[in-house]
Amino acid sequence: MTLLTFSTPIEAADTGRRIISGVVVPFGKVGNTSAGPVVFEQGSIAIHDQTKIKLLAQHDPTNPIGRAQSFTTTDTAIMGTFKISASQKGTDYLIMASEDLIGGLSVGVEVIASKPSKDGTIYVSAAVLKEVSLVESPAFKDAIVTKVAASEGEADPTTETESEAIVSEETIAPDAVLPEALPAETVEASRPTIKAANPYITSTVRSPIKSMGGFALHSIKAQLGDDDSALYVKAAADSTSTNPAFNPTQYLSNMFVSNTNFGRAAVDACTKAALPASGFTINVPSLITPGQTAPTVAATAESGTPSNTGMTSAYESFTVSKYAGQQTISLELIERSDPVFMDQLMIQLERAYLLATDAAVIAALISSGTGATATANSAAGLIAYLSKESAATYAGTSYFAKNVVIGSGTWAAAMGYTDTTGRPIFNATSPMNSAGQIGNSSIRGNLLGLDAYVDVNAVATAGANNSAFVIAPEAVTIFESPTAMFSVNLVGSMSVNLAIYGYMAPAVLQPLGVRKYVTV
Repeated sequence: MTLLTFSTPIEAADTGRRIISGVVVPFGKVGNTSAGPVVFEQGSIAIHDQTKIKLLAQHDPTNPIGRAQSFTTTDTAIMGTFKISASQKGTDYLIMASEDLIGGLSVGVEVIASKPSKDGTIYVSAAVLKEVSLVESPAFKDAIVTKVAASEGEADPTTETESEAIVSEETIAPDAVLPEALPAETVEASRPTIKAANPYITSTVRSPIKSMGGFALHSIKAQLGDDDSALYVKAAADSTSTNPAFNPTQYLSNMFVSNTNFGRAAVDACTKAALPASGFTINVPSLITPGQTAPTVAATAESGTPSNTGMTSAYESFTVSKYAGQQTISLELIERSDPVFMDQLMIQLERAYLLATDAAVIAALISSGTGATATANSAAGLIAYLSKESAATYAGTSYFAKNVVIGSGTWAAAMGYTDTTGRPIFNATSPMNSAGQIGNSSIRGNLLGLDAYVDVNAVATAGANNSAFVIAPEAVTIFESPTAMFSVNLVGSMSVNLAIYGYMAPAVLQPLGVRKYVTV
């Protein structure tokens, strides 16, 4: 079942009896509903109990302003008459209806059976009426409000007969059925307009300007001294510049502009491990330090002595460092600011921590990595670097190079490299000479089969020394603790020190597994 909202114009507004009448639903006509274009077939809407149909304001079930009095179903439409409540809210909406500020009746129905057409229009064959609402604009443009109560002391020329007091014959189709006529004794040639108790709801001046031509005409008349035209074209004497106190600055708590969202590309390109629970030095047994040997195996003759090379090893030591940052926050800022402030502060502290620890990893790659064979700053040079150093990584570590970390300059250069025919080498959806894929909308890509990570902390100049690193992830391990928050109350200034901190030790276990770019 589907609930649709569907609007039609008000046909009459009788402020004296607090009655509003109009077409609730026309049959056989296309209207724009909450579900798109819809046509209600003749007799498709059932009204189970009209006494329970409420008149709502803007389809808000918590905002009732009246109740249905009667419904009349014909071959062409369902007509409805509604009694507006005597509440202030009902009075306000009745005034807006009589002054053409609220122009439509909108119906809410529960669809029981329907079928779509080829053009997307839904044809409803069975539905149940749930509510009717007053709305600003009707779905059908061929009908208008035809009755507005006369103002106090002014005779309404359209109230000569009962039928004319409700609906103007000029705007109703010949086969349409009019709502139930009002009793003769309730029709008055001059009826006072209901005054809104709310001082902010008043009668408004309706501008005669409906087009650019009309604006030009009244502008000319205003310059010639026509006071009436001047009312419509002159700028307001008061504005937000003369009354800034009533136009306070609004701050969007759900948005925060920053340029700190870089992540940790170098860390992601390496192996990550939990930091040991204690100590500031990590000792890792190693066979690759100078002077150490590994066991050997050799071809051995029958009854011969096996190869007997004793294994010797040593420790590689790595220092654990603390990374921390703090903010001093006043008590007033904590207690009186938007709660979003603290959320954003924590986000920015965490991003600062990520940036600092990633920079430490880049520094470790530079200090402990192995310089590559120098190549030119060109597409051919980049290809030579990636291919030669991938092979050298395997030869030196027995592990495959899987990742390459590049600075922003090398990233930009790679996106612009083309072959001799002008086709992109690394930046095409389905390149014929597929050498990889790296684009401007992502900091992750692929270069000659290596996962490419763009890092803001790497050297930014394309082709410069240390602007790229070919890495075997097993050659580098990042030992890291979880981050923690620390706060101290400062009684003397009634403020709070808030800090983020953690411990990390970047360990380049096999320097031959980190190949630093070197330019010619």
